[in-house]
Amino acid sequence: MADLKEYIWGTGRRKSAVARVRLSRGTGTITVNHRPFEKYFLTEDDRQSALAPLHATKAHGRYDILVNASGGGIAGQAGAMKLGVARALKKIEPALESILRAQGLLTRDPRMKERKKYGLRGARRGVQYSKR
Repeated sequence: MADLKEYIWGTGRRKSAVARVRLSRGTGTITVNHRPFEKYFLTEDDRQSALAPLHATKAHGRYDILVNASGGGIAGQAGAMKLGVARALKKIEPALESILRAQGLLTRDPRMKERKKYGLRGARRGVQYSKR
């Protein structure tokens, strides 16, 4: 187990969101962008997604988590936080890697928004046909 005198960092990305996650030994306090976790992620789905690595490894209440999230929306930031927490946990306890990998928590979701093409209204949507 890594010595936690200071902090263990993990970076997560999802869509266009980036989350820099800092773990330290503590009581389980979670802060996202200087706000409490429950006030930042309002929906239960986002909360469950962000805390999935802690559920999988049964690490609730063992670490204080500080997150700086930017870009994208709230759901993308929750996914980015999930990856960042999983990577930081892997650094702290390498034995947890098999559990995290089996749950798919160490894999970055590669799906991105497709760019708009010229002559079209969006990535694939064409202009509306007018018969008259």
